[in-house]
Amino acid sequence: MSSLELFYADSEAPIVLLSAKKHFEQLSSSNLQKYAHFLSRASYNGSKAILDSVSKESPDIFKLILLIHKQLDEPKTNQEYLSKIKSIDEENIIYYLEYACQFLDNMGNYKSFGDRKFIPKIKKQDLKTFINSLENEEISELYSKVEDSIYDTSKGLLGFPENGLSTNYYPDSENITKEEVNAVDKVLASNEIMPENTRIIKNKDGSFTVLVSSADSKNLYEHLNLITPDGHKINFKFGDHSQEFSKIVENLTHALIYVSNPTQKNLIELYIESFKTGSMKAHKLSQIEWVKDFKPEVESNIGFIETYRDPAGVRGEWEGLVAMVNHERTKKFTDLVNQASKFITQLPWDPIYEKDKFTPPDFTSLEVLTFSGSGVPAGINIPNYDDVRLNYGFKNVSLGNVLSANPKNPKKEEIITFIENKDQQKFKKFRDDCFEVQVSYHELLGHGTCKLNTEVAVGEYNFDKNDERIKSWYKPNETWSSVFGEYAGSYEECRAELVALYLILKDPVNGLPILGITDEQDQKDIMYIATLMMIRAGLIGLEFWDPEAKKWGQPHMQGRFAIMKQLHKAGVFKFETSKSDFSDLTIVIDESKLYDNTAVEALGEFLSTIHIYKSTANKVEGLKYYLDKSNVEEDYGKFRDIVLKEKKPRKKLIQANTFIRGDGDDSTVELVEYDESEAGMIQSFFERDIQF
Repeated sequence: MSSLELFYADSEAPIVLLSAKKHFEQLSSSNLQKYAHFLSRASYNGSKAILDSVSKESPDIFKLILLIHKQLDEPKTNQEYLSKIKSIDEENIIYYLEYACQFLDNMGNYKSFGDRKFIPKIKKQDLKTFINSLENEEISELYSKVEDSIYDTSKGLLGFPENGLSTNYYPDSENITKEEVNAVDKVLASNEIMPENTRIIKNKDGSFTVLVSSADSKNLYEHLNLITPDGHKINFKFGDHSQEFSKIVENLTHALIYVSNPTQKNLIELYIESFKTGSMKAHKLSQIEWVKDFKPEVESNIGFIETYRDPAGVRGEWEGLVAMVNHERTKKFTDLVNQASKFITQLPWDPIYEKDKFTPPDFTSLEVLTFSGSGVPAGINIPNYDDVRLNYGFKNVSLGNVLSANPKNPKKEEIITFIENKDQQKFKKFRDDCFEVQVSYHELLGHGTCKLNTEVAVGEYNFDKNDERIKSWYKPNETWSSVFGEYAGSYEECRAELVALYLILKDPVNGLPILGITDEQDQKDIMYIATLMMIRAGLIGLEFWDPEAKKWGQPHMQGRFAIMKQLHKAGVFKFETSKSDFSDLTIVIDESKLYDNTAVEALGEFLSTIHIYKSTANKVEGLKYYLDKSNVEEDYGKFRDIVLKEKKPRKKLIQANTFIRGDGDDSTVELVEYDESEAGMIQSFFERDIQF
């Protein structure tokens, strides 16, 4: 594979309609449908904040794709595109559509899963020929502005500029260093300023400007005189994305009319305060109300949530989830929650490293109507504020229609790479069940566990200070993310994945029946396929390892690779291959190791070690241990070329839109779904009318 091919947008990717129509139409009232509609609009209004955090050119590429679609009179299918474009051949039209679809699915020109840049497979000159044929001055000017950056692969991964990588969390600041970012972040933390909704600019005079996303431009911190340790001033500029955040506030104000209870009213009002003023403290308060809003018919969570894509690991990416409860699936998860404490006692660490009391969360299965973000997860465990989780609890969310999303008309027969022929049908039969079990344990008992031993105030501790086993702890105002920094996300995802597989293998008889798997042979098959899925995920995770930068581009895959390596070194499986190019590489599991405690002990050793390091804020030893576990030695790195050659494109998910039809009390909400094609993806975004 050439170096350029590594960057091409996916070809023949599965495109799936994320259907939510049935559950939306089953909502008990039109008010609930309107509530969902306005929350969805508010979620999508934050789209520019996503684009702006990815790359400088992403907002303009977004506009370019939609302007081209409009110029062509809104083609609804790929065939309509093919019939309307005469300036380039059919193959190049498809290449353009594949790029546009992948861009919209990732909300930017870097993959949300892997952080690697992608470029169109259509050559630059051919794309320019197509652009010129449209004879639209606005489109031509916009394309000229972004043409070079669309095709530039010199900064192929997201990360700190000093490492030759790219990020727009620090716009127009090519010379900003990791050390400077960390210095600014420490000053913010010491003044109890939360960074999730910020970006940082390094000015020519060496000072820094912290951009804060908000509708209003009033500076909440004008009374502060903040200076970095080396004497550089920190300024604030509120109103980043002000136009879009004003629309967010407007739509949330409409949603407020249709809330179902006082808790939802408090939740939406705090959202409005946060997005209007830029106050992250208001957002944290909103999450307390969100946790208290128990099993609503329409669930939502909106804001700067996950911090994976900020190189420093502290700034959030905009997300907006709106979904309906699947009551049948939720019953299974409720049963799991009710027995969670029993499973926690089986985890391989002393109670001093676990929360004093497990607060049962709201665990629901949702059918996604809207997920505005750079990618749609299969499960969520939020809020991410550690003190809210500890004092008020959290929610686990399994996204049912994401878990089961498959194309109606697959483009080609699916062959699962790197597994034995005898495992092909079993893998396909049980993978959805395995995924659901894995996600359930991962979110509830993975992210839902771990006590952060903390000095909550000067001289006040949430643990026994005389216990000699606890030699380090979190200081006042320190959080898990602030201490473990850029590796916090990957480290925590690995810990949660370990918890899930550990429990699947350690106690299938008690755990799996709760999730509907009662047959003894099915339970053994789940144990086998869940292990195979994890090992295979670790192997194909090599796609996301950059051997030149020595950097992982995807936190989940770094964790899964480390787990794979642990199981390999324990003798749970071996790689079989007879060809020099490893084209027949196959994973062969010694199934007896799943039943004689070999796998459980290997997973338990890894899990307990990283868990204790997290619990005690032991960053130095914790990261040394984890980075060694996830280091790609030559014994594994040699497989990367065949992994890249055999890689399969990820599914692209098309989401529905809702529209208010009619006026006043007689108005109704219509849900519109789209063709499962690249054109259908573009049309879905076009009809959202996202403008900035």
